[in-house]
Amino acid sequence: MKKAVIIFIVAALVIAAAILWFMSSSGNLKPVDFASITVLIIVVGFALFIGFKKLSSARRGEPVEDELSKKVMRKTSSLSYYISLYLWLVIMYFSDKFEYETHTIIGGGILGMAVIFTVCWLVFNYRGVRNE
Repeated sequence: MKKAVIIFIVAALVIAAAILWFMSSSGNLKPVDFASITVLIIVVGFALFIGFKKLSSARRGEPVEDELSKKVMRKTSSLSYYISLYLWLVIMYFSDKFEYETHTIIGGGILGMAVIFTVCWLVFNYRGVRNE
């Protein structure tokens, strides 16, 4: 129950920081900014989904983490780490060809890692984990 509340607090802080960032930026928004906002909304939506799922499990008296959810998370984290290594190799290769600042490239890589983790979790959660 405590972890679910922490998820909601962190999601609210991220939304508040994004609103402050959006309000403090100049009127000229680049396509990269719209992509960042889209990825941010997806990541916060995923966090809220997980929070509601944990909260409903706690209300029903179910354990928050069982063996299957631990196995799904382990498989998700290992595959997303492996894919993220290749993402960073691609980012390193193309970083000289783009005219973006370093912090923008790093932020894009971190957001890319979050999207990769989300996609991997959705695949393993809905497709299932094979019994190995």
